[in-house]
Amino acid sequence: MRIKSPAQLVADSGADLEGHGLRRTMGLFQLVCFGVGAIVGTGIFVGLSDSVSEAGPAVVVSFVLAAITCVFTAFSFAELGSAIPVSGSSYSFAYATLGERTAFLVGWCLLLEYGVSASAVAVGWGQYLEELLHSLTGLTLPAALSAPPGDGGVVNVPAVVVMVLAALLLARGVRESARATAVMAVVKIAILVLFCAIAFTAYTSDNLSPFSPHHLAGVTSGASLAFFSYIGFDAITTAGEEVKNPRRNIPLAIMICIGVVTLLYCSVALAAIGAMSADDVADRPAALSLIVNDVTGSTLGGGVIAFGALVAIASVVLAVMYGQTRILLSMSRDGLVPRVFERVSPKTSTPVAGTWIVAATFAVPAAVVPLDVVMNLTTIGTLAVMAVVNVAVIALRRRYPDTETRFRVPFHPVTPVLGVACCLYLMWGTGRATWLQFSVFLLAGGVLYALYGRRNSRLAAGPHQAGTEQKRLVDA
Repeated sequence: MRIKSPAQLVADSGADLEGHGLRRTMGLFQLVCFGVGAIVGTGIFVGLSDSVSEAGPAVVVSFVLAAITCVFTAFSFAELGSAIPVSGSSYSFAYATLGERTAFLVGWCLLLEYGVSASAVAVGWGQYLEELLHSLTGLTLPAALSAPPGDGGVVNVPAVVVMVLAALLLARGVRESARATAVMAVVKIAILVLFCAIAFTAYTSDNLSPFSPHHLAGVTSGASLAFFSYIGFDAITTAGEEVKNPRRNIPLAIMICIGVVTLLYCSVALAAIGAMSADDVADRPAALSLIVNDVTGSTLGGGVIAFGALVAIASVVLAVMYGQTRILLSMSRDGLVPRVFERVSPKTSTPVAGTWIVAATFAVPAAVVPLDVVMNLTTIGTLAVMAVVNVAVIALRRRYPDTETRFRVPFHPVTPVLGVACCLYLMWGTGRATWLQFSVFLLAGGVLYALYGRRNSRLAAGPHQAGTEQKRLVDA
């Protein structure tokens, strides 16, 4: 139950100054682009077909339900991100309000949201790479090298390649990564708008009937899958030590991203189902390209969509890997994971060693694990973290009522309670197998905390020793 106060977290990180070896280089526009870059990717370009198979044309409702869950939780993230502007995101929020053990398990679950989701996103990158090659040259990649086991392949080489490229860019510096993410965010929004413009020319209301073939259960399952499309908006809070004026810009960026992405997703889902029947879209890889090819009667349009998907998915890999390295940096700073993750290069002001460790670790599941397995586990882990964040904002108000913040959750505590309820509802829709996998994952996290985290915690060592260690690192 050891708790690290918001003031102590901010002081230890230097977040109100220049940060723990990190530099403040991101403005509001770059932060919004980073958020969009973290969200829009595999979930809509690849995962849409899985959501359609569960919900049918009612997939639009599934996207709205998933968005509502995100909105409730986004309010909590906005207040906490403004009150505690550090790199640890949900982990740091839990440490300040619910205790060290809970914080460690949240950080453990964030491995699913960021690290494992990077693997899932990278898997989808290979699907659209093959679609682009086919539309441009007529060639296809060997199944053994472009798909994971279970999907007809042996090793998903494109997934590994995109993770290596993202690591190279992240290791160079935040300024370069932010610029690349901004360009990619604009490109993929333009591609999705282009898709809607093309697909709506073939829109027919007949494709919306029957609207909900699997009734409420189908809509719920579809929403649980659609929620994967929204994962990443909370990555904005991981930039707490590298964004200018974080107490103002973090809440603004979160709200702008959720609004833009929800409007975009609902439009794409409606356009897709209106142009092609749900049965034809369901369980089809690279569904958006197939729809454009069908509408235009040419592979050129599908090639453009595939290119946009490649850019979109690459930007998500970049953003979520960034978030994972910053969370591990915060955990390492507190002594809960090995110190290698808190080492910041004086040349690039980035955790270079941590970046390459993350890339190497999560390239393995990207290469050999089927997408649907990774998506379900990532979704339930993320929902669990979001439920904790909603509880954390209630605890923050009670423990530290005078904490400085530029944003407060409206209708508190009703809004965070509704956020918890929505998260639990969507977690229920992931299925028993996913719950079993998640339970085993949590148990493993608890064992790791008992064996390493609890014994090496710098907070347990006392403020004097922790402060001495912090000074040594800053001097170094």
